[in-house]
Amino acid sequence: MPVGTQGTLKGLLPEQLKRLGCNIMLGNTYHLGNRPGPELMKKAGGLHEFMSWDRNLLTDSGGFQMVSLLKLAKITEEGVEFQSPHDETMMLLTPERSIEIQNALGADIIMQLDDVVSSLVSGPRVEEAMHRTVRWLDRCLKAHSRPHDQNLFPIVQGGLNANLRRQCAEELVKRDVPGFAIGGLSGGEEKHAFWKMVTLSTDVLPKEKPRYLMGVGFPEDLVVCAALGCDMFDCVFPTRTARFGTALVPTGQLNLKNNKFATDFRPIDENCPCSTCKEYKYTRAYLHTIVTYESVACQLLTIHNIAYQLNLMLSIHESIKQDKFPEFIKDFFKKLYPKENYPKWAEESLSSVNVHLRER
Repeated sequence: MPVGTQGTLKGLLPEQLKRLGCNIMLGNTYHLGNRPGPELMKKAGGLHEFMSWDRNLLTDSGGFQMVSLLKLAKITEEGVEFQSPHDETMMLLTPERSIEIQNALGADIIMQLDDVVSSLVSGPRVEEAMHRTVRWLDRCLKAHSRPHDQNLFPIVQGGLNANLRRQCAEELVKRDVPGFAIGGLSGGEEKHAFWKMVTLSTDVLPKEKPRYLMGVGFPEDLVVCAALGCDMFDCVFPTRTARFGTALVPTGQLNLKNNKFATDFRPIDENCPCSTCKEYKYTRAYLHTIVTYESVACQLLTIHNIAYQLNLMLSIHESIKQDKFPEFIKDFFKKLYPKENYPKWAEESLSSVNVHLRER
């Protein structure tokens, strides 16, 4: 899912996202709850109408800002008190208020308010956050006024502690919910710890319901975590890296600021179906000239990077349907690491689901 924090993807119109085949995007409850606020959203007919988007939306709960805006937040059993980054006024986000805002936004999938701690934190605070997340889920479920048209997902927490994460997942599956999210990861922890927490979570969560791994978006992470049992992902990575002049391709990343592209008259990727590459055939040389200087470059690269990620996920989906996913994984990693210098964490995680990148 591309991330449209304020109800818009940076640099792209909703119509452009539709042309790329995007069927769902993400909005941010904390920011939209601050500005323009739920009352205006109700008058507008919800976020779909407000941003002219007639496809699916997912809103997070605002809980992640406990980590990203920690200096502005105070966490208690009641909820999280934030200082607004816009006007410095204080805002109390309780589980009930988070759901109230998300009910007003009207997203198709909404998230419980969870107690989020950085994946680099250990000790009693992690256990406290895990238990509070379960308690807050029950408050969210009770406050949810639109269960018939909004799907509320709980979030597995527990940091990098296997026992806590398993305990949390086991508690969440006792509730009658339409899907689950895995949170509290991709925050700077070591990859060998990251993948073990992912697979531990998917082992407990039911296979017949969608499993959403929050904040994960590097291409190799998408491939590995799909193999570990995750179905949905979101990340600012493809759009943010576009703003820094970097394009995503099967062999890795092209930093178009690099002088070697100044006379390269090929498109970013000759096999890419996006309008930047195929329809208008903007060259690497042209993009090299304007990246980080002209705002249109951000749009052209964002179109390409979103197309790359969506097509990657579509390819994963199709290979699974055709029962060829292991072959797809091997081909993907061979292109990304032609010398077979695969990251050890990727080899270990894939081996755990019987996919071996090297010939045995």
